[in-house]
Amino acid sequence: MESGSSGARGNMKHSIAHDIGIIALSIMVAALLASTGALQTLLTSTKEVEFLGSFIAGIFFTSIFTTAPAMVVLGQIAQANSPLLVALFGGLGALLGDLIIFRFIKDRLSEDILALLHERRRIRAILHRRAFRYLTMFLGAAIIASPLPDELGLALLGFSKIRMSLFVPFSFFANAAGIYIIGLVARALL
Repeated sequence: MESGSSGARGNMKHSIAHDIGIIALSIMVAALLASTGALQTLLTSTKEVEFLGSFIAGIFFTSIFTTAPAMVVLGQIAQANSPLLVALFGGLGALLGDLIIFRFIKDRLSEDILALLHERRRIRAILHRRAFRYLTMFLGAAIIASPLPDELGLALLGFSKIRMSLFVPFSFFANAAGIYIIGLVARALL
């Protein structure tokens, strides 16, 4: 019986190492994009085309490493165009970015973290409480609705086991609202 549990632990350790490797690779790619100015060039070149620029900037609006330049570009696009249209197309792009991150976090990372925490009886009892599920859902939602990067909020939503049918409209609405507020602030500063 011990060989089965040690095999499961080995698979879990391999899965966690794989997740850490993917995170490290994404950090390196984001750092490379930021240091070379490639991201800023891409975002700036697309801002002339309102809908496409808003959509692409929306995709980058969701990640901790690309939020700041995306906010600047979304603000610039909103200064010259309708903040509502910028928010709608930016929200669609942000939804796509969130879906990509959420699929990774929900399916892999949150399960690995939960498996590590399940070893402790007290933690396991807390994780299975309905109040914990609603608290993580509320905190995750608040983070996604803010202009803060979405990764932590998405991880919390992964813990809450939110259904995709609820996640998609919420992510779109929350991100569009955040982008709309950025657009209004940018227009007020003009």
